[in-house]
Amino acid sequence: MREFTIIRSDRKTMALQVKRTGEVIVRAPKRLHKSEILAFVLKHEDWIQKQQALAAARPAEPDAERCAQLKARAAAVLPGKVDYFSRLTGLYPTSVKITGAKTRFGSCSGKNGICFSYLLMQYPEPAVDYVVLHEIAHIRHHNHSKAFYDLIARYMPDYKARAALLKEPPDTAHDAGRRQSGA
Repeated sequence: MREFTIIRSDRKTMALQVKRTGEVIVRAPKRLHKSEILAFVLKHEDWIQKQQALAAARPAEPDAERCAQLKARAAAVLPGKVDYFSRLTGLYPTSVKITGAKTRFGSCSGKNGICFSYLLMQYPEPAVDYVVLHEIAHIRHHNHSKAFYDLIARYMPDYKARAALLKEPPDTAHDAGRRQSGA
């Protein structure tokens, strides 16, 4: 039997979550009988195993020294890339910030401020350039519509290959980026 933690609340439905550690969380209504929760977990056993395998395959978090290096590199590299792609597209963010976000490489606020995670710096330059252009494109299109991707494709026709690098573990993606760029 798989171990899991139950969090009860005033909700009407159940939900499953698999944390980065592989821990399984079941969110359930307060009065729902434990046998129904168990049946729900068993019904989703395949999904849970798949999510735990993905969690186990994720690279370990960088140590403090590596984080400091990545932050310094992000601060040195990303503003110049933002400037380049802003001039290229004519789209300028209201601000640029470097964060420690772990679940997304970049974001664009409704007020057109752009944030980048320093963890992005673990990936090859073609992938970094894609994320920068992606966030700048959000200044015009605050969605992922066809027009949004058409705008990206206008300046970066190979954006899909670059985006694919972000789905690989950082070390593998970095090697793939070197192969792609011919280095």
